[in-house]
Amino acid sequence: MNVKVQNIEKNVVQLEIEIDAGKFNEGMEKSYRKNMKKFNIPGFRKGKAPRKVVERYYGENVLYDDAVNFIFPEAYDQAIKENNIHPVSQPEIDIVQIGNGGSFIFTAKIMVKPQVELGEYLGIEIEKQEADVTDEDVEKELNMIAERNSRLINVEDREIQDDDTAVIDFEGFIDDEPFEGGKASDYYLNIGSGQFIPGFEEQLKGAKINEELDVNVTFPEEYKESELAGKPALFKVKIKGIKKKELPVMDDEFAKDVSEFDTFDEYKTDLKNKIIEREENRIKHEIREKVIKKVVDNAEVDIPQVMIDKRIDNILQDFDLRLRYQGTDLETYLKTTNNDISEFRGIYQAMACNDVKTQLVVEKVSEMESIDITEDELDEEIKKYADNSKKSYEEVKELLTEDNIEYIKSNLIVSKTIDFLVENAKFI
Repeated sequence: MNVKVQNIEKNVVQLEIEIDAGKFNEGMEKSYRKNMKKFNIPGFRKGKAPRKVVERYYGENVLYDDAVNFIFPEAYDQAIKENNIHPVSQPEIDIVQIGNGGSFIFTAKIMVKPQVELGEYLGIEIEKQEADVTDEDVEKELNMIAERNSRLINVEDREIQDDDTAVIDFEGFIDDEPFEGGKASDYYLNIGSGQFIPGFEEQLKGAKINEELDVNVTFPEEYKESELAGKPALFKVKIKGIKKKELPVMDDEFAKDVSEFDTFDEYKTDLKNKIIEREENRIKHEIREKVIKKVVDNAEVDIPQVMIDKRIDNILQDFDLRLRYQGTDLETYLKTTNNDISEFRGIYQAMACNDVKTQLVVEKVSEMESIDITEDELDEEIKKYADNSKKSYEEVKELLTEDNIEYIKSNLIVSKTIDFLVENAKFI
């Protein structure tokens, strides 16, 4: 096989691939065997005519399509590997020469990964940060934990106040007619939460158990149910109960209930250490993000639109998957939000462009610095996969395809490259 490579445009190359006559004949033979049962030639039972007879009767071009399909994939893959070409689009194929006992020649025009011009990437200056956790931070965390472990207790001797939970029956009317979705029984409504239509919760304050009252409100203009938007409504409400939040006492018993510690002091110390660890991880992540952003901003690369479009496709596939977990999908979401798919894709244009540029820049840095991974590092990562899936290392290794392995290696190299950039940053 002979291959000629020509740069015809920016980020576009054309391969001219010549496959010798013998190899192409193998493809023609496979095509004949695939299609022989279709041929009906006088003097032969259907599907029994020799290939030479089929070619004389129909013309040998009757076998070309499948012959090319048999020959092309292997030849194309070999050509791009041998010439270190990294396509980012499907090839545009043109046949130059085919059949009549000669070699098979075709061209493949493809978009390729763009060249990256790195700017400064070593010694990136980053402001130094320390994990500063105060006693006030710990108290704030304890208050949130107390809120999560609070309970509601009944109130019998007073009116509804802010932060109470009112247990109510209600029915809503517009122009004296009840509307769909406007009725409920034994509904728990936290006063001050803003959960209901503006003005509704405020009108319940001061009411007592068993009291019935009329609540007049107006639906917001941007209300999600368009038939109700902007309309005044009357709700007939009955107060069936009042509950208030009771927070737990922060003592040794509480510590035993929510942790493995016997005393509240031990629990509080452990909580502070966990907050410090969480803050250190946040800072570490933020530093990595800042370093990468500066390295990417310093680089220059002309990104083909096809790469950006592919990244948008991936983003939308992920979004659609999350929606499906919630019982809907992207198509339904676009209809309910009155979004056009092309406009929706445009929202992610800048994000996708940055994602692709970041990927290309990190790859270039790893290439420049000869960053690679060892077999031990790969094995350690596979062991993590095994632990997460609760399988043995051997089971997971057996299941992984060559593409899976390359994907894992690629992710490890990216992570290692970012570590390298952070290690070589200047903290000021």
